[in-house]
Amino acid sequence: MNKLVITGANGFVGRNVGKFLARNGFDITALIRKNRKKAVDFGRSVISKDLTENNLAKSVKGSDALLHFIGKGRQTADSHYDTVNVVLTRNAIALCKKSGIKKIIYLSGLGVDKKSTLGYFISKFKAEQEIIQSGLDYTIFRPSYIMGKGDPLSKVLLGQIRKDCITIPGSGKYRLQPILVSDVAQVVMKAIRGKQFSKKTIDLVGPKTVTYNRFVRDLVGSKTKIKHIEFEKAYHDAIRSSESEFGVDDLSVLVGDYVGNHKKLGIVSGVKFAKYNEMLEACSLS
Repeated sequence: MNKLVITGANGFVGRNVGKFLARNGFDITALIRKNRKKAVDFGRSVISKDLTENNLAKSVKGSDALLHFIGKGRQTADSHYDTVNVVLTRNAIALCKKSGIKKIIYLSGLGVDKKSTLGYFISKFKAEQEIIQSGLDYTIFRPSYIMGKGDPLSKVLLGQIRKDCITIPGSGKYRLQPILVSDVAQVVMKAIRGKQFSKKTIDLVGPKTVTYNRFVRDLVGSKTKIKHIEFEKAYHDAIRSSESEFGVDDLSVLVGDYVGNHKKLGIVSGVKFAKYNEMLEACSLS
């Protein structure tokens, strides 16, 4: 498998995974939105609004796998979760079938479950079901926070540092399992090539489980002021403005205390994951 299609190729994950795969000999068609600032600097860029353009199937025909990295973590009156997370996944499946692509790799979310009442998770679960029922070969990853230089969470924290104070919603005792984006790229490459990933749903989590309090302190250092704010206030701000640092569902995911199975990921992938301190250094908030 050497020819790939990546949706959301200009996003943080798509860009980093795409560059890694290109360096490792893959021929990549990068699907990007027209309103992005520039084309990616790997592979061949193709503009697509919603993956349904008439000529798109011809552009990606002969590809071995599609990496579906488009996702929405915050919704507004003008942009609903289902429009992006479900409908575009359905369109990605249709594109695979029109162009003869047999394999799809999808980034869902850690904590996604049929019993969830959270809108974001519900949309991700629906997307997973679209893929599972598609008849395509698939690998669904459920990631914790994917970290690296320029990742979304680090950007939030960097913005707070510039205001001279990090704010932590609630107790900060909820846990996460951050994973370095270069490790994600290695796992994805294994999933493209390895039969052990066929028709699997796997947690995409790092080797260390850490509280948000500890993670933030480790990431920003001892000199940065950190204060806790009442979760009620953080939630209130998220409801009132789409410009708040965390969206309503961002907060719900953060405090959900979701923990995955890193041991299984390590056994299936065979990847040697970065140590916790190496991941922190790679984020580089300076």
